[in-house]
Amino acid sequence: MKYELFGDPAALAPPRVEREDLPGGAFILRHADALQPHARCIGSWLEHWNRVTPHAEFLSERLPADAGGGWRRMNYAQVRDAVGRIAQGLLDLKMPKGKPVVVLSDNSIDHALLLLAAMHVGRPVCTVSSAYSRLTKDFSRIHGILDTLKPALVYAGDAAVYGGAVRSWKGKAVRVFSSNHDTVAGAIPFFALRAHAETPQVMDTFTMIRPEHHAKYLLTSGSTGMPKVVINTHLMLTSNQQQVAQVWPFLNRHRLVLLEWLPWSHTFGANHNFHMVLAHGGSLAIDEGRPVPGLVEKTVANLREVKPNFYFNVPRGFDMLLPFLESEDDSFARDFFERLEGIFYAGAALPQSLWTRIVAAAARVRERPLWFTSAWGATETSPAITSVHWPIDRAGCIGAPLPGVDLKFIPNGGKLELRVRGPNVFPGYRNNPEATAKAFDEEGYYLIGDAGRLVDPEDPGQGVAFDGRVAEDFKLLSGTWVSVGTLRVKAVSALAPLVSDAVVTGHDREEIGLLLFPAPPARALPPEELRASIQAALAQLAAEPGGSSQRITRVLMLEEPPSVDAGEITDKGYINQRAVLARRAADVAALYAEPADPRVIRA
Repeated sequence: MKYELFGDPAALAPPRVEREDLPGGAFILRHADALQPHARCIGSWLEHWNRVTPHAEFLSERLPADAGGGWRRMNYAQVRDAVGRIAQGLLDLKMPKGKPVVVLSDNSIDHALLLLAAMHVGRPVCTVSSAYSRLTKDFSRIHGILDTLKPALVYAGDAAVYGGAVRSWKGKAVRVFSSNHDTVAGAIPFFALRAHAETPQVMDTFTMIRPEHHAKYLLTSGSTGMPKVVINTHLMLTSNQQQVAQVWPFLNRHRLVLLEWLPWSHTFGANHNFHMVLAHGGSLAIDEGRPVPGLVEKTVANLREVKPNFYFNVPRGFDMLLPFLESEDDSFARDFFERLEGIFYAGAALPQSLWTRIVAAAARVRERPLWFTSAWGATETSPAITSVHWPIDRAGCIGAPLPGVDLKFIPNGGKLELRVRGPNVFPGYRNNPEATAKAFDEEGYYLIGDAGRLVDPEDPGQGVAFDGRVAEDFKLLSGTWVSVGTLRVKAVSALAPLVSDAVVTGHDREEIGLLLFPAPPARALPPEELRASIQAALAQLAAEPGGSSQRITRVLMLEEPPSVDAGEITDKGYINQRAVLARRAADVAALYAEPADPRVIRA
């Protein structure tokens, strides 16, 4: 099947991988091409497109219903004008040097303008997950984060929503809100930052930014304590977009149109997608929807209207869209697939069952094939290390190394541990030399903690398959290793469409179990029919090669959905295995209790 994205036969670069073998079974993969020159800093992209396509739409967001419910739109010239004014406002505040601008609220145009303006004058920025301020009444965690970051300025969209977290924090920083600022003592309105015209001081400061300067701080998940602060330099971010562009040449010839909900507190939505649009002069519509019941409907409405030509999401996001795509009324499927050139999944491995259902939905309303692609990386790698830039026919492949990346494979406990080095890799954790030292090996490779294997051991050009987290895997009492990442994906696929996700149990036990988060079809089935369906799926899974390392003997359906507030599900929409096991230790105990808990379904 031939793929020609945008009707362009040269849209994708062919895979060109070199292998260097090392002693002891280790080896390094590299792209055969060198990394080409890239922008000096983030602001260079905005300056370029303001000159080249000033009237092209850059950002849009839906207005609230009381403001008409239409769209607020800004082209590159309007964004550059606003960024210059806000940058001037920041300089006029004469804030202490080195301290970041911190954002606590969800994606919005004001949010984007503030980030771009701060980076334009060399002020690092940090967006913190809104869940820490919006979805909880316990502000101790966000206060600890703010104490760690020591911001010069704290911004949030609406003080009616985020004011509690900011008002109760005792730190010294300028407080700024887009609305209801007068409810927080001493806070200033966002529009005040745009009150004065840009002066030459802005561009004088801009020209002083060097690639190695800090552009952003992003937080690790912090599931076991206070998050670490990951330094993202301008070099990391601009080199990474150049790396991707060299294997996706279509980015330089065809304008991206995206609809995005993925939060800017995470590297996928912020660094990969937002920067991809900005680096190549594309258009980004901000989606106020989310992949949860009651909000996914907003995403569906926005997709109908925007009709993006590329769609980035996490598996949970695609799972929530499928009932709408599979509706007997094909109108949404027609709207969604009308201009779509490719689907990019990230954040967690995509169950093959989701892939198959999306392909089937597309085939009902269009003849040309749909390109699925993915990548692999981390907050510390800004983010992409590998990329899929050729046709693949099933989930699992995370691509091949990008130009300029050294990807090292080291035998470790029956797997190949992955380590990475390149210009897109971070210099360390902010103010944390101990964690920084532990993050790198003696040759300067970042210890990412993932495992991988070659899709075809004889042909590295076929790419790398993700093989789970090294630290998540465990041994049964028999000594058998269980690959959690691999087994989770197999189990969710086998149990589709009854479950939305699963957590693997069995560490230091004799048998493997699952905690299951049910999908709507499971709740609609009578209990005995549900039990029989799950048992049949487990029997099918046990019949596959793999022996006891993938034989699941018991499962427990959970009543409570995963909690964002408790860290069980991240902003990117995937399950945090460690957090679920810790929070639901009683359910794990019930899964293995004797006599058996009546809720447990045995294979």
